[in-house]
Amino acid sequence: MRVLIVAASLLALAGCTTPGGPLPDDPYYAPVYPDLPPTQVVTTGSIYQDTFSNELYSDIKAHRVGDVITVNLVESTKAKKSATNEMSKDNSMSLDPISAGGAPITINGQTIDLNYKEKLDLSKEADADQSNSLDGSISVNVLQVLSNGNLVIRGEKWITINDGEEYIRLTGLIRPRDIKPDNTVESTRVANARIQYSGTGTFAESQKTGWLAAFFSGPLWPF
Repeated sequence: MRVLIVAASLLALAGCTTPGGPLPDDPYYAPVYPDLPPTQVVTTGSIYQDTFSNELYSDIKAHRVGDVITVNLVESTKAKKSATNEMSKDNSMSLDPISAGGAPITINGQTIDLNYKEKLDLSKEADADQSNSLDGSISVNVLQVLSNGNLVIRGEKWITINDGEEYIRLTGLIRPRDIKPDNTVESTRVANARIQYSGTGTFAESQKTGWLAAFFSGPLWPF
Protein backbone atom coordinates (compact mmCIF):
# COMPACT_ATOMS: atom_id res chain seq x y z
CA MET A 1 0.00 0.00 0.00
CA ARG A 2 2.85 2.39 0.82
CA VAL A 3 4.48 1.69 -2.53
CA LEU A 4 1.23 2.48 -4.34
CA ILE A 5 0.79 5.74 -2.41
CA VAL A 6 4.35 6.86 -3.15
CA ALA A 7 4.01 5.96 -6.84
CA ALA A 8 0.72 7.85 -7.12
CA SER A 9 2.26 10.90 -5.42
CA LEU A 10 5.24 10.91 -7.78
CA LEU A 11 2.97 10.64 -10.82
CA ALA A 12 0.85 13.52 -9.53
CA LEU A 13 3.92 15.67 -9.02
CA ALA A 14 5.19 14.84 -12.48
CA GLY A 15 1.85 15.81 -14.03
CA CYS A 16 1.72 19.10 -12.12
CA THR A 17 5.26 20.16 -12.93
CA THR A 18 5.44 19.33 -16.65
CA PRO A 19 5.02 22.72 -18.38
CA GLY A 20 3.89 23.29 -21.92
CA GLY A 21 6.65 25.32 -23.54
CA PRO A 22 6.19 28.13 -26.05
CA LEU A 23 5.69 27.25 -29.70
CA PRO A 24 6.38 29.16 -32.93
CA ASP A 25 3.53 30.79 -34.83
CA ASP A 26 1.67 31.77 -31.68
CA PRO A 27 -1.45 33.66 -32.82
CA TYR A 28 -0.80 36.28 -30.15
CA TYR A 29 2.45 37.26 -31.90
CA ALA A 30 1.14 36.86 -35.45
CA PRO A 31 2.08 39.68 -37.85
CA VAL A 32 -0.47 42.44 -38.35
CA TYR A 33 -1.46 43.42 -41.88
CA PRO A 34 -3.06 46.81 -42.56
CA ASP A 35 -6.58 46.67 -43.89
CA LEU A 36 -6.72 49.75 -46.12
CA PRO A 37 -9.85 50.63 -48.08
CA PRO A 38 -9.47 50.43 -51.86
CA THR A 39 -8.66 53.75 -53.48
CA GLN A 40 -9.08 54.74 -57.08
CA VAL A 41 -5.80 55.91 -58.55
CA VAL A 42 -6.18 58.65 -61.12
CA THR A 43 -3.36 58.69 -63.62
CA THR A 44 -2.16 62.25 -64.01
CA GLY A 45 1.19 61.59 -65.62
CA SER A 46 3.00 62.95 -62.56
CA ILE A 47 5.74 61.01 -60.78
CA TYR A 48 4.24 61.78 -57.37
CA GLN A 49 0.76 60.59 -56.47
CA ASP A 50 -1.55 61.62 -53.62
CA THR A 51 -1.89 57.99 -52.55
CA PHE A 52 1.64 57.96 -51.08
CA SER A 53 1.68 59.03 -47.42
CA ASN A 54 5.40 59.80 -47.31
CA GLU A 55 6.80 62.88 -48.93
CA LEU A 56 10.05 63.08 -50.85
CA TYR A 57 12.13 64.44 -48.00
CA SER A 58 10.39 62.74 -45.06
CA ASP A 59 11.88 59.89 -43.02
CA ILE A 60 10.25 56.53 -43.62
CA LYS A 61 9.29 55.61 -40.06
CA ALA A 62 6.69 53.25 -38.71
CA HIS A 63 3.49 55.19 -37.99
CA ARG A 64 0.59 52.99 -39.11
CA VAL A 65 -0.91 49.67 -38.07
CA GLY A 66 1.03 46.88 -39.75
CA ASP A 67 4.24 48.87 -40.19
CA VAL A 68 7.51 47.21 -39.19
CA ILE A 69 10.02 48.72 -36.78
CA THR A 70 13.32 47.32 -35.51
CA VAL A 71 14.00 47.34 -31.76
CA ASN A 72 17.66 47.30 -30.70
CA LEU A 73 18.01 45.31 -27.49
CA VAL A 74 20.45 47.12 -25.20
CA GLU A 75 19.26 45.83 -21.84
CA SER A 76 21.65 45.81 -18.89
CA THR A 77 20.71 45.41 -15.24
CA LYS A 78 22.79 45.09 -12.11
CA ALA A 79 21.71 44.67 -8.52
CA LYS A 80 23.77 44.47 -5.37
CA LYS A 81 22.61 44.11 -1.81
CA SER A 82 24.54 43.87 1.43
CA ALA A 83 23.27 43.54 4.98
CA THR A 84 25.12 43.25 8.30
CA ASN A 85 23.44 42.72 11.67
CA GLU A 86 25.23 42.68 14.99
CA MET A 87 23.80 42.21 18.47
CA SER A 88 25.58 42.07 21.82
CA LYS A 89 24.14 41.41 25.26
CA ASP A 90 25.95 41.25 28.60
CA ASN A 91 24.27 40.49 31.95
CA SER A 92 25.89 39.89 35.32
CA MET A 93 24.67 39.57 38.90
CA SER A 94 26.44 38.79 42.17
CA LEU A 95 25.36 38.24 45.80
CA ASP A 96 27.78 38.42 48.69
CA PRO A 97 27.74 35.66 51.33
CA ILE A 98 24.76 36.00 53.62
CA SER A 99 25.75 36.71 57.21
CA ALA A 100 23.94 37.04 60.52
CA GLY A 101 25.34 38.45 63.73
CA GLY A 102 28.59 39.25 61.99
CA ALA A 103 29.19 35.64 60.93
CA PRO A 104 28.39 34.14 57.51
CA ILE A 105 25.58 31.65 57.32
CA THR A 106 26.69 28.27 56.02
CA ILE A 107 25.02 25.10 54.90
CA ASN A 108 27.15 22.02 55.25
CA GLY A 109 30.10 24.29 55.66
CA GLN A 110 29.37 26.25 52.46
CA THR A 111 28.49 29.92 52.49
CA ILE A 112 25.37 31.11 50.71
CA ASP A 113 26.37 33.38 47.82
CA LEU A 114 25.54 33.85 44.15
CA ASN A 115 27.54 34.85 41.10
CA TYR A 116 25.88 34.91 37.65
CA LYS A 117 27.25 36.22 34.37
CA GLU A 118 25.85 35.98 30.82
CA LYS A 119 27.23 37.27 27.54
CA LEU A 120 25.73 36.92 24.08
CA ASP A 121 27.29 38.01 20.77
CA LEU A 122 25.44 37.57 17.50
CA SER A 123 26.64 38.68 14.07
CA LYS A 124 25.06 38.08 10.65
CA GLU A 125 26.20 39.16 7.20
CA ALA A 126 24.60 38.63 3.78
CA ASP A 127 25.72 39.69 0.29
CA ALA A 128 23.89 39.35 -3.04
CA ASP A 129 25.18 40.42 -6.45
CA GLN A 130 23.37 39.87 -9.76
CA SER A 131 23.82 41.29 -13.26
CA ASN A 132 22.19 40.60 -16.64
CA SER A 133 22.66 41.92 -20.16
CA LEU A 134 20.92 41.40 -23.49
CA ASP A 135 22.17 42.62 -26.87
CA GLY A 136 20.60 42.06 -30.27
CA SER A 137 17.69 43.25 -32.37
CA ILE A 138 14.18 42.18 -33.32
CA SER A 139 11.75 43.57 -35.91
CA VAL A 140 8.16 43.88 -34.69
CA ASN A 141 4.80 45.06 -35.98
CA VAL A 142 2.79 48.13 -35.05
CA LEU A 143 -0.30 46.63 -33.49
CA GLN A 144 -2.24 49.79 -32.66
CA VAL A 145 -1.96 53.57 -32.99
CA LEU A 146 -3.27 55.31 -29.87
CA SER A 147 -5.11 58.61 -29.86
CA ASN A 148 -1.98 60.47 -28.66
CA GLY A 149 0.11 59.02 -31.51
CA ASN A 150 1.98 56.43 -29.45
CA LEU A 151 2.44 53.00 -31.04
CA VAL A 152 1.70 49.60 -29.53
CA ILE A 153 4.27 47.12 -30.86
CA ARG A 154 4.51 43.35 -30.65
CA GLY A 155 6.48 40.58 -32.35
CA GLU A 156 8.71 37.54 -32.02
CA LYS A 157 11.76 35.96 -33.65
CA TRP A 158 12.66 32.25 -33.66
CA ILE A 159 16.11 30.87 -34.48
CA THR A 160 16.73 27.14 -34.98
CA ILE A 161 20.17 26.01 -33.80
CA ASN A 162 21.08 22.31 -34.02
CA ASP A 163 18.64 20.37 -31.81
CA GLY A 164 16.97 23.38 -30.21
CA GLU A 165 15.33 26.71 -30.92
CA GLU A 166 15.88 30.12 -29.39
CA TYR A 167 13.24 32.82 -29.42
CA ILE A 168 12.83 36.50 -28.57
CA ARG A 169 9.43 37.99 -27.86
CA LEU A 170 8.72 41.66 -27.28
CA THR A 171 5.68 43.80 -26.57
CA GLY A 172 5.49 47.40 -25.45
CA LEU A 173 4.65 51.01 -26.19
CA ILE A 174 6.82 53.58 -28.01
CA ARG A 175 6.65 57.25 -28.93
CA PRO A 176 7.11 58.26 -32.58
CA ARG A 177 9.66 60.89 -31.53
CA ASP A 178 11.92 58.13 -30.16
CA ILE A 179 12.13 56.39 -33.54
CA LYS A 180 15.46 57.08 -35.27
CA PRO A 181 15.72 58.05 -38.96
CA ASP A 182 16.69 54.46 -39.84
CA ASN A 183 13.37 53.23 -38.38
CA THR A 184 14.91 51.76 -35.22
CA VAL A 185 14.27 52.38 -31.54
CA GLU A 186 16.25 51.43 -28.43
CA SER A 187 14.65 48.90 -26.11
CA THR A 188 15.25 51.31 -23.23
CA ARG A 189 12.74 53.63 -24.91
CA VAL A 190 9.98 50.99 -24.92
CA ALA A 191 7.42 51.63 -22.19
CA ASN A 192 5.76 48.75 -20.35
CA ALA A 193 8.18 46.45 -22.17
CA ARG A 194 7.85 42.68 -21.93
CA ILE A 195 10.97 41.01 -23.31
CA GLN A 196 11.38 37.23 -23.33
CA TYR A 197 14.58 35.50 -24.40
CA SER A 198 14.76 31.77 -23.90
CA GLY A 199 15.07 28.49 -25.75
CA THR A 200 13.45 25.13 -26.30
CA GLY A 201 14.77 21.71 -27.13
CA THR A 202 17.35 19.33 -25.69
CA PHE A 203 19.94 21.94 -24.72
CA ALA A 204 17.41 24.16 -22.96
CA GLU A 205 15.84 21.22 -21.12
CA SER A 206 19.24 20.02 -19.87
CA GLN A 207 19.70 23.31 -17.99
CA LYS A 208 16.46 22.98 -16.05
CA THR A 209 16.12 21.31 -12.65
CA GLY A 210 14.22 18.03 -12.67
CA TRP A 211 10.85 17.93 -10.96
CA LEU A 212 12.04 15.56 -8.20
CA ALA A 213 15.10 17.69 -7.40
CA ALA A 214 12.90 20.81 -7.46
CA PHE A 215 10.55 19.16 -4.97
CA PHE A 216 13.33 18.29 -2.51
CA SER A 217 14.83 21.77 -2.74
CA GLY A 218 11.50 23.63 -2.73
CA PRO A 219 9.33 24.97 0.10
CA LEU A 220 7.10 21.87 0.15
CA TRP A 221 9.93 19.66 1.43
CA PRO A 222 9.57 19.75 5.26
CA PHE A 223 13.24 19.00 6.11
